[in-house]
Amino acid sequence: MDYVTLGSTGITVNKNGFGALPIQRVSESEAEYLLKKAYRNGIEFFDSARDYSDSEKKLGLALSDVRDKVFIATKTLTLDKSIFWEHLETSLKMLKTDYIDIYQFHNPPFCPKPGDESGLYDAMLEAKAQGKIRHIGITNHRLHVAREAAESGLYETIQYPVSYLASPEEIELVQSCADKNIGVLAMKALSGGLITDSAAAYAYLLQFGNVIPIWGIQRESELDEFLSYQDATPCLDSSSKAAIERDKEELSGEFCRGCGYCLPCPAGIGIPIAARMSLLLRRAHESFFFNKHCRESMLHAGECTNCRHCVEHCPYGIDAPKLIRESWEDYRDLI
Repeated sequence: MDYVTLGSTGITVNKNGFGALPIQRVSESEAEYLLKKAYRNGIEFFDSARDYSDSEKKLGLALSDVRDKVFIATKTLTLDKSIFWEHLETSLKMLKTDYIDIYQFHNPPFCPKPGDESGLYDAMLEAKAQGKIRHIGITNHRLHVAREAAESGLYETIQYPVSYLASPEEIELVQSCADKNIGVLAMKALSGGLITDSAAAYAYLLQFGNVIPIWGIQRESELDEFLSYQDATPCLDSSSKAAIERDKEELSGEFCRGCGYCLPCPAGIGIPIAARMSLLLRRAHESFFFNKHCRESMLHAGECTNCRHCVEHCPYGIDAPKLIRESWEDYRDLI
């Protein structure tokens, strides 16, 4: 079993992190089963957010009896310091705990710092002084904000999209964090489902001693896949390297990471699926793109008005309307 120490937090855990965003989509009993199975099989790190509807509640129901044996990270999306406290207290209640191991600012458009106008970082410091949080982190999809956070020395962890599709500049961020003893929580380690070779993805991230991948899990088959790598660690051999290079070539250029910050779409389009559908049709099993979630996401894909709302809110600046049009042309031929 492979382990990672998350920088100056001193938190040392199994290299598999459980990303608890997808368990919003399953029942409480299903979520409890998955979370307990993950814990029984060595997964110790669980990541959620106040914005993930009932994800925190499900974590609390499943893990409160082993709270001292697991590490929980969660997040607040607010930019209002008064709502910060409301979110924190709600998270503690939902998680059935009196402390959070890593409390994170959830994709803010700037890097909160002590004494700034937002008052957010000062609130974090007060919460830490009260013992309600143990470590301060930040998540982001904007490279310049993540870099500023790393340079600031204010954050013990940074959550950022890291996969074998990452750009050289993004890998530089990971290496800079290692140099500064900052733990990295790797979201989108499968690039929102575009990476289908999870063994290669796992092997690639093993290179980085300060990185824990946060795998988004909602099915037992997905959990079993990552658990299998604990007993038989995938190697970054010639075969996996070749697979990585093929993916880099196919996915080079502009593609949607599925972060969802473009939502809600004024036309009701499920952009994180709709903008990636052309790629998913080539890369995912047909059971995925014909499931209820995908069908609902594509329901209004042909009605895009090119209002540019999604472009204005995309951290990566992609031309989502163009991708949606292309995806709709590919998808409608199948329905």
